Amino acid sequence: MNIRFYNARILTMKEPIEIRNGELWVKDKEIVYVGDGSDKDEVLRTMGPSYSFERELDCKGNVLMPGFKDAHTHTAMTLMRSHADDMPLNDWLNQQIFPIEANMGYEEVYQFTKLGVLEYLTSGITAAMDMYLDPQAIFDAFTECGFRNVQVSGINKFGPTLEVMEERYNKFNGVNDLSSYMLGFHAEYTCEKELLQGISEMAHKYKAPVYTHGSETKAEVQGCIDRYGMTPTEFCDSLGLFDFGGGIYHGCHVTQKDMDIFLNRGLYEVTNPGSNTKLASGIAPVSLYRKRGIPIAIGTDGPASNNALDFFREMFLVTGLAKLRDGDAASTDALEVLKMATVNGAKCMHLNDCETLSVGQKADLIMIDMHQPNMQPIHNIPKNIVYSGSKQNVKLTMINGKILYEDGEFFVGCDVEKLYETCSKIIDKMGVRG
Repeated sequence: MNIRFYNARILTMKEPIEIRNGELWVKDKEIVYVGDGSDKDEVLRTMGPSYSFERELDCKGNVLMPGFKDAHTHTAMTLMRSHADDMPLNDWLNQQIFPIEANMGYEEVYQFTKLGVLEYLTSGITAAMDMYLDPQAIFDAFTECGFRNVQVSGINKFGPTLEVMEERYNKFNGVNDLSSYMLGFHAEYTCEKELLQGISEMAHKYKAPVYTHGSETKAEVQGCIDRYGMTPTEFCDSLGLFDFGGGIYHGCHVTQKDMDIFLNRGLYEVTNPGSNTKLASGIAPVSLYRKRGIPIAIGTDGPASNNALDFFREMFLVTGLAKLRDGDAASTDALEVLKMATVNGAKCMHLNDCETLSVGQKADLIMIDMHQPNMQPIHNIPKNIVYSGSKQNVKLTMINGKILYEDGEFFVGCDVEKLYETCSKIIDKMGVRG
């Protein structure tokens, strides 16, 4: 579909970060024009005589910007939202989460992934890096909704096998332009050394990055030191797991040596402030990562530990917690956080054609409603988005050139109310409620 957005404030996220007034045109899946509109007739001529707009949308001064990239999540954990709260991480996992997950099959993962997609869209999230059960169910749900996704293997000592992991890696890459699949594992503490060595061999075979949970809690770090005499980052690196880059989810408790490894291996720190705050896991040293030149992306983590898939809350927590940790209100600028939420997230997820609003990039964008009291008066729009923006400001979410959410309505190929009803019945059947 060819769409013209005009009368817009455009935040391209290209350096230098600034707002420009003008137009943005989408042709099929790509952005084909970003400018002030003064050369509109000339550009239209170059598009050919058959080119025309199927929709022209007056933005009325609202902001167009790249969608947020959720660089770490477990989408179908919507099933357990607010079920297992106010518990320490170990008890939360072993007493509540793992027993429920043992009874989750294709249907549960499929339906609750779709539920998560709806929430992503209302939060302006246009891509998610999902590590969870049943990749086929996840792939089907995301594909049917038209949502961009990067799956990551969550292999651990309970399964699947290395052979299945490799099969999935080959199966889900290159199937369509919305989906990809990365090598990864749940965490050092849930994997035997031999398994991690096998993953390393696979990473070298495909020259592929590897992603994992790491250094989320002090107890996790100490446990690895007790087992191997090294931190989780050091141990995994000693096995060659990060020779082709990748990322660490959480990274709350890291050493200078860990940061050396991040820098040398090109690892991304994926901070998850909402989940880490709720589970009292710790505060990632965001400003220290930045000073070392380590790239940072942002994740929500799963909706059982967060409990929301809300990127506005995550952005505020990234900067707010960093300032509190450092005792310095200037330690982490909102503009840097906005880069983490968009450009850095896309790079971490290897979505190199979804980084900015530029000609040739995928049309993954959102419209921020400026006609709301929390966005007035207009002083500094990028900082306003981080410090006072909220999900109420997401007026439109487009992925791959298709509008999937606009003014409270979803266009994802399913009856939303029926989906809610289906999810509720699944919860009753599983005995999860209450």
